[in-house]
Amino acid sequence: MNDCLFCKIGAKKIPGKIVYEDDRVFAFEDINPQAPTHILISPWKHFSSLTDAAQEDAALLGHILLVAASLARERNLLEGYRTVFNNGAGAGQSVFHLHLHLLGGRTFRWPPG
Repeated sequence: MNDCLFCKIGAKKIPGKIVYEDDRVFAFEDINPQAPTHILISPWKHFSSLTDAAQEDAALLGHILLVAASLARERNLLEGYRTVFNNGAGAGQSVFHLHLHLLGGRTFRWPPG
């Protein structure tokens, strides 16, 4: 999509600290980190949220999670980390391009929010 912030970051049309990319996803540092490690992992395929994903996207969604686990290992997040999909404005989603938050490097509380 031409006006999507994350599509522009992935295409390197606007700055972003990209830390990973392959043929299915790209990952970059959040500009407003909520933890010492806060990476956003987003598919190249544009869809607004998890709600818009279809059965055909199952492998892509699994790949996003595996990339998160790999980045967590690379970042040495041995004490634990959190992965979050926010879906819709009511859940805190502010950019409507599906993305997974990988957060780590601090202790988290439950329940979140």
